[in-house]
Amino acid sequence: MSTERWVLYPEVAGELGDNTVMNTSVHPPEVFHFHHRFEGWLGDDLLKVFPCFLVSSALAKALEEARLVGFSLDEVEVSTSPEFQELYPGRTLPEFRWLKMTGKDRNADFCLTPDFRLEVSSRALEVLKEFNIAHAEIKAAEGWPPPRA
Repeated sequence: MSTERWVLYPEVAGELGDNTVMNTSVHPPEVFHFHHRFEGWLGDDLLKVFPCFLVSSALAKALEEARLVGFSLDEVEVSTSPEFQELYPGRTLPEFRWLKMTGKDRNADFCLTPDFRLEVSSRALEVLKEFNIAHAEIKAAEGWPPPRA
């Protein structure tokens, strides 16, 4: 089994919407209701707006079918800004899901680094690469601690 780990910097296609409900007295903020407001979108299936991630429903299904661990899926409220509507008149967005990180360490396929970056296993990266993540930067993870043998 490969112990290679990867840090992903997904496309940022918008911002937290006005309907987001979160506790900002902790870091990272604890989000109870995630509203993503699209400002633009280059088409990636994996997106980020701190402190949340979202994935297309098609990618969400593939992650579940691959039996990857370290995440859960939830509903996300999605809207578009006037700028988005101007840039992409008539464009319909696919359905998205909130990708919540539950992995606490590198034994999970998905976890957050100590500085709150998305870290994934090689197995997870293989699934992600079956989808459009063209605008995500992918770097080899550095040891923070190494995975348990």
